[in-house]
Amino acid sequence: MTGTTARAARTVTANLVLSLDGRYNGPGGAADFGAFVPYATTEVARDQLTRIWENATTAVLGRVNADGFLGFWPSVADSEEADPRDRGYAKWLVHTEKVVFSRTLTEAPWERTRLVDAPAADVIADLRSTGEGDILVNSSASVIKALLSADLLDRLYLIVIPEILGGGQRLFEDGLPDSRWKLTHHEVGELGETALVYDRIR
Repeated sequence: MTGTTARAARTVTANLVLSLDGRYNGPGGAADFGAFVPYATTEVARDQLTRIWENATTAVLGRVNADGFLGFWPSVADSEEADPRDRGYAKWLVHTEKVVFSRTLTEAPWERTRLVDAPAADVIADLRSTGEGDILVNSSASVIKALLSADLLDRLYLIVIPEILGGGQRLFEDGLPDSRWKLTHHEVGELGETALVYDRIR
């Protein structure tokens, strides 16, 4: 025996807010989040926000989310008036390692950020085998879809809002590989929103 042991692979997690009919935006297109806004600052949503990052050391984002987050979260990190849970997440996001998928950016929009233009499955597989702490795919549906297709997600943090949108993009599309998941957390808020945590059973 050499006295060495194999290092466990990092846990790959993802978070997203979905409508009751499984959509992450409304019928107005990619920027149609109006139905989701009332649920974003509930107690359940803010507790889920803390849950997603507390074990994570790497944030993975698509370009659109990276741009939007950059315009909002740094100011929350500096605000003493912000809810402590929002501020905790904001500080983590500003200071943690970030990987941003983009085909167009030539300069990283954040400090501690690496730009990548490669298949999501390849990048995540590489991240998974190095470093420590969870890898959080942070509300970036295109990356989450690619990882679901490659069966590389270990945990899903979902908030389901009690609204049927009738249009918009769906997270779970036809053609995904079969997979089984265990519900490890379940909480319902005052507006009927539900926080769910599912772990992949392998």
